[in-house]
Amino acid sequence: MVFMLLFSMVALLFNNSWVSVFLVMLWVCMNTMLNLNQYFSYSVLYMFSYSSINNLLIFLSALLCVLSIISTPDNKKTFFLLSISFLLLFLYMVFSVSHVIMFYVFFEATLIPTLMLVSYWGYQPERLQAGSYMMLYTVCASLPLLFILLYNCMNQNNMMMFIPMKFYSSFMMILLVYLAFLVKLPMYSVHLWLPKAHVEASLAGSMLLAGILLKLGGYGLIQMNMVFDISGSKSTALLIIISFSFWGGFLAAFMSMKQIDMKSFVAYSSVSHMSLVILGILCDTTWGLFSSVITMFAHGFCSSALFCMTYFTYTKYYSRSIIHINGVISMYPKLSFLWFIFCCINMAAPPSLNLLGEMFIAPVVHSLSMIFLVLMGMMVFVSGFYNMYLYTIINHGSNSMYSIPSYPMKSYQMMSMFSHFLPM
Repeated sequence: MVFMLLFSMVALLFNNSWVSVFLVMLWVCMNTMLNLNQYFSYSVLYMFSYSSINNLLIFLSALLCVLSIISTPDNKKTFFLLSISFLLLFLYMVFSVSHVIMFYVFFEATLIPTLMLVSYWGYQPERLQAGSYMMLYTVCASLPLLFILLYNCMNQNNMMMFIPMKFYSSFMMILLVYLAFLVKLPMYSVHLWLPKAHVEASLAGSMLLAGILLKLGGYGLIQMNMVFDISGSKSTALLIIISFSFWGGFLAAFMSMKQIDMKSFVAYSSVSHMSLVILGILCDTTWGLFSSVITMFAHGFCSSALFCMTYFTYTKYYSRSIIHINGVISMYPKLSFLWFIFCCINMAAPPSLNLLGEMFIAPVVHSLSMIFLVLMGMMVFVSGFYNMYLYTIINHGSNSMYSIPSYPMKSYQMMSMFSHFLPM
């Protein structure tokens, strides 16, 4: 599969054939889809590992890369397609390798094409500052993890993920191990880079950043639970991280309602949803892991679809401000219907996968504390409120004076949104 991706990139360089890249990404989707029936299986072949979680996240990555190309038909330049191809290659390696140092190398390598999609293909001059924020947060947070991995590998002569390393489990050491992935998810208080990056990124950059790269943080937490045997102080240190993340997710849900820019609105809702993922993974139970993977998979498509909807609305009004956008339902009924569908999915309305993930994570929350369960109920209520608020304020009311007569939704836009909806 790696050789197929490399071959498509070579063909792109010499023939400028974006079709070859597109077909190889579709082939990766189909290949991983055939292996999704292996429930929590795990196998190792040389330096590669294969499991149902790996296959699910590779499928998510490949399909969203395909959808990002479909959603931007006017942007078929070689450098743009190479950035997406390299990103998919690095993601495939991150989700496949069983070597700790190689995992870290490819985990950090995903920042390079992401930085290109944010800083090079963004719309405003502030995109350079947004790219700097993203690099500063992620690189500084992951350097302590590199030193810890190198130290443990040299002392124990073990670099494989499926063999746990002995670990001095103080609170500070646990925090340094998990910090690289908590920033990537991101957890509240280390999330400031995310709204900036989303606001300045291109459509493909926002889709891939929200749909895939946030899931790298969750996958990294899962892998670190395998790599380090830190059960000695889990009951104290991880409970503090879970409590802070959960409370931060509750605050992020409120902060999303204060946003004027629709991209910031969706970005803060992502921070709120990812707090549940952190809780499920750090509980280190099979049920919590299963619910977190479902939530990550559903959120990957839902957040990507919402950024697509934001861009399609922007092409009609040339503004992302919810103050300037009104009456979408009377001018563009198809667009309004899609807003309704994906806002319902984002608030975990039945029968969406988001609802399944939240229902499965509720027993895990209850096992920790009844207070957490009450807080989760309040978070779900606030999530429903801000999604209804977003839909109502932009779709209802009189026609906006900023609206520009335009064509209805095009076929590639409908195809992109249907492809987002189908897995959910």
